[in-house]
Amino acid sequence: MSATDLRPPTTVDALLIHDPSGFKLERVELGEPRADEIVVRIVATGLCHTDLLPLAPDSHHPKPIVVGHEGAGVVVSLGANVTGLQPGDHVILSYDSCGSCEACRSARPFHCDTFGERNFSGSRIEDGSTSFSRDGEPVATHWFGQSTFAGHAVVKARCAVKVPEHLPLDILGPLGCGIQTGSGAVLNSLAATPSTEIAIFGAGAVGISATMAAALVGCKTIIVVDIDSTRLDAARRFGATHVINSAETDPVEAILALTDGRGVTASLDAAGAPNVAEQAVLVLRKGVGTCGIIAAGTKDFTVPRGHVMAGRKIIGIIEGDADPHVFVPELIELYEAGRFPFDQMITRFPASAIDEALAATRSGAAIKPVLVFAENP
Repeated sequence: MSATDLRPPTTVDALLIHDPSGFKLERVELGEPRADEIVVRIVATGLCHTDLLPLAPDSHHPKPIVVGHEGAGVVVSLGANVTGLQPGDHVILSYDSCGSCEACRSARPFHCDTFGERNFSGSRIEDGSTSFSRDGEPVATHWFGQSTFAGHAVVKARCAVKVPEHLPLDILGPLGCGIQTGSGAVLNSLAATPSTEIAIFGAGAVGISATMAAALVGCKTIIVVDIDSTRLDAARRFGATHVINSAETDPVEAILALTDGRGVTASLDAAGAPNVAEQAVLVLRKGVGTCGIIAAGTKDFTVPRGHVMAGRKIIGIIEGDADPHVFVPELIELYEAGRFPFDQMITRFPASAIDEALAATRSGAAIKPVLVFAENP
């Protein structure tokens, strides 16, 4: 890559959300990085369900907005205070955190005191400014500190994790959120072992990542529940020992039958619907079962008080309880050793084909769509 390639442009193509009608590929002005930021030439970025939140008719997110938070690319310039990175470095991008609150100092950046403001407000937390503009008017950015649905992005340096340059960037981006979340839920939050019997509700990218992690550990029983037979077939390929189509079978009854009526020792809600969360709790084993709520659903759920009083636990999981600077390199090592084949669930789409990517996600044809903005360097 030449020095010319490493100079950030003044304008870039970006996918903007103006209203619930969808995404529009438009030209925007790119701002200068602040002292704690970097400019990254985006090669590819994963499409995550969270990126669709501003499309909801009742969304309160500022608009127009550029989302995207599973970016991968090449550093092209640095803010004055950035250390540990250089122009030309290959990076993947993950969520933003302050680095100084009690949670961050305790290696729990996923519980950062300002996590919500930093990752969902659509602007810099310090002064409400944005790094994109259009015809002189601000465009909301810094979605998860990134906004990577664009050819270049001004990114909080803390969001960047350096990765080996021999690996293709167009597969690595989802490590920053979806894959990290699902696999971290199993490996970190639930600390699964070979004796763990786990039920995973939802066979999207997060659920499949959890399935791969459970298979990596060698969990005794790995049950995956979904309403899509195509996704359930994929779950089998990635290590599920049993699959249940909940559109055809009551998953609670089926899981209890598979475990001799005792239930599983761990479960995950990777779907987000209230009834699914309730089912994930109802299949837990008395005294030892723990249910992890991964999906950020918008509606509450209820479970019988007596069921939880019998020693069953419910925990919330954000970003797989993972520090990306520690966890992502570990996942890459497992991938290179042939033990965590996350690339097999990725389907690439040109960035301009985002509507096609969305349709493939909703139909189950694509587990993890990745939008490609540029060729791998």
